[in-house]
Amino acid sequence: MTMRTGFTEGEICWPDLQARDVAAAKAFYAAVFGWRFEDLPTPDGRSYAQAFLGEDLVAVIAPQNPQQLAVGAPGQWNVYFASSDARELADGLGHAGGTLEFGPEEVGGTGVMVFFAPPGGGTTGALQAGSHFGTVRSGEPGALAWAELLTPEPQSAVGFFQQLFGQDVTEYPQDDGGKYSTLVVNGVEVAGIAAVPADAEGTLKPGWQVYFGVTSVARAVAAAEAAGGTVLIAPDEAEEAGTIATLEDPQGGVFSVLEV
Repeated sequence: MTMRTGFTEGEICWPDLQARDVAAAKAFYAAVFGWRFEDLPTPDGRSYAQAFLGEDLVAVIAPQNPQQLAVGAPGQWNVYFASSDARELADGLGHAGGTLEFGPEEVGGTGVMVFFAPPGGGTTGALQAGSHFGTVRSGEPGALAWAELLTPEPQSAVGFFQQLFGQDVTEYPQDDGGKYSTLVVNGVEVAGIAAVPADAEGTLKPGWQVYFGVTSVARAVAAAEAAGGTVLIAPDEAEEAGTIATLEDPQGGVFSVLEV
């Protein structure tokens, strides 16, 4: 378990979910992770839900934006990297080979947010902390435990994030001849980058995959199915990582669970 009071530049600091129906998403994730929620208004009159473990904020479920609603987009989990200057980051995206998708925008004093895509795609957030610095807990049941980018251009993505945040990189050879790369900050691995698995059979798409800690993958899978979720990749004992399963919530949001 890790209790956080802040994040270093280039660490993943925050997850959030964009969902069509925030109330329904709250019910699902409460059943899977035991989260409790506090609702707050949005400027357009809707509300978003802060998710807590005990008294500690660990995630947010927010309503989809009008563009997502218009096209019937599925739910989407996002991750955010800590940034000391979101505006400077946005200015440097083009030079690094990325694409600005949203922002930078100050969000009610909580911080400055920007969304961008690395080469090969994969919407990514960055947060310059204001009153909100990110998740208080990580690496424990019910909290974010890992995140990895699946991309058709893994080496380009690695170079992009290194140029943007100055992370170190560790590479692990894979059985298929490829590499699994991790971004490293102050000697700690903070995120993974890999090619989209050829054997995923369409279940995994390019983009960020979020992993939440659980005490038992089998119990988490059973709770998700009982709440209307779908198992995309059945529980599997992964080398080094332990038991993992990949799930889809009733609104299409994809996430994984990892025993911690």
